[in-house]
Amino acid sequence: MSSHASTVDPKKAELWDTHHHTHDVISTRTLGYFLYLLSDGMLFATLFAAYGVLSYQHSYFGGPTPAEFVKPWYTFAQTIALFLSVLAYGFGMNALKHKNKSGLINGMLAAFVLGVVFLVLDIHDMNHLYSMGITLASSGGMSAFIVLTQVHATHIFFGLIWILVMIAQVMTKGFTEETVGRLLTLRMFWHLQAVIWVFVYIFVYLWGYIS
Repeated sequence: MSSHASTVDPKKAELWDTHHHTHDVISTRTLGYFLYLLSDGMLFATLFAAYGVLSYQHSYFGGPTPAEFVKPWYTFAQTIALFLSVLAYGFGMNALKHKNKSGLINGMLAAFVLGVVFLVLDIHDMNHLYSMGITLASSGGMSAFIVLTQVHATHIFFGLIWILVMIAQVMTKGFTEETVGRLLTLRMFWHLQAVIWVFVYIFVYLWGYIS
């Protein structure tokens, strides 16, 4: 049984595809935002490295150390609040898959409230340190402690604003390509804050308390 190969005229062959093809805008934007999150991770890696260098006894110059004021149960409450916030946002994104607008909004509202609880606990903790006379100028170790924890808290603050903005957009615009893409990038951002907090809780609070 013989087969005949098709012949192609080299003068008419298309060596390059010059036609315009549509692409997935949401995937492109989420990839770009993921690359940004990598740079954000590098920022936190630098802060963790600085804290690691300055977390030894001599870096506190005889002043207060985390072992004197860290309360593991208090920061554990913050951990639960943030993890529940991420879980609530996850439930909201599951509602998005089913085109359930009310379910999405309720999930985001729950995530917002729990995020506010986390932030209020953090502010109360910082006020407690200030009442003890602990500031950035206390020592190198304390400045590294405060900067690392408050940079993370700042991320949480702007994440909460972002959640409110997205709730407003979902209510007014619905499930547009722009809105869904932003919801996905917000999910990536919010999950990253929970991951970073795990390292903050273990290596900053627990390690500081034990040492």
